[in-house]
Amino acid sequence: MTFKPDVLTESPLPDLTYRGKVRDTHDVGSDTLLMVSTDRISAYDVVIPTPIPGKGAVLNQLSLFWFDKTKHICRNHLINSAIEDLTLPETVRKRGMYVKKAERVDVECVARGYITGSAMAEYESTGMVAGETIPPGMVEADAFPTPIFTPATKAEEGHDENISISQMANLVGSDLTEKLKNLTLELYSFAHSYALTKGIIIADTKLEFGFIDGQLALIDEILTPDSSRFWDATKYQPGKSQANFDKQFVRNWLTDQDWDREPPAPPLPEEIVSKTSMRYEEAFSKLTGTSLK
Repeated sequence: MTFKPDVLTESPLPDLTYRGKVRDTHDVGSDTLLMVSTDRISAYDVVIPTPIPGKGAVLNQLSLFWFDKTKHICRNHLINSAIEDLTLPETVRKRGMYVKKAERVDVECVARGYITGSAMAEYESTGMVAGETIPPGMVEADAFPTPIFTPATKAEEGHDENISISQMANLVGSDLTEKLKNLTLELYSFAHSYALTKGIIIADTKLEFGFIDGQLALIDEILTPDSSRFWDATKYQPGKSQANFDKQFVRNWLTDQDWDREPPAPPLPEEIVSKTSMRYEEAFSKLTGTSLK
């Protein structure tokens, strides 16, 4: 996977050890990493060439918020925010956190409370989602009777692939699969209930886990507009696309283009960049009740 350098996350930072679609990870020794959320944005597992200003700060600070709010459910890899580290550039401090190194579980854990996206496409084609039979007659954005767990493989390059729970068990074992399923659904249900009080429906979310000192922990990001679908609860109406606070503006625009969802992606127009940036910051303000640092 190749990206242009991010001028905001280069020297004087520690050595860059991993560059993901959105995050840069720097090794600072002593089992500690500096993880920096950039302004890069991806859609359909492809990095878009146009950054979204302010996006990295939203992802980082919202993850900090949720890591603290969910620590009673599951431990996580957070050590502390980088915001007070005056040895770092100001732009990095807003977008960075120090985390513990973890042995990642190479499966994405997805909780879905509502049918949309790839789940809707699979349901329309087969009547199932992630290998599980779903009640007939559901329409776009309908709530499932109870939230469901739909794992996916995590691809270093190319597209992630939805898999069944039994396929996940074959990859990581039945016991770990059951633990991750239960944790994912508990975290989703907690966050969904909280977000509703702030006027946001969390339609679905993607979580990642790893082992730290032999114990399961949340890693990467959590409950951000990149990893979740955030809908406006005041405008929610099943049967159509929902007003949102995530990167759906980007997905919708890309869908209308003559693009095969393979690299390179087309650059985004200014209007889409502006709307996406505004929605990310609005989601942060609604959920946290504060402004970005």
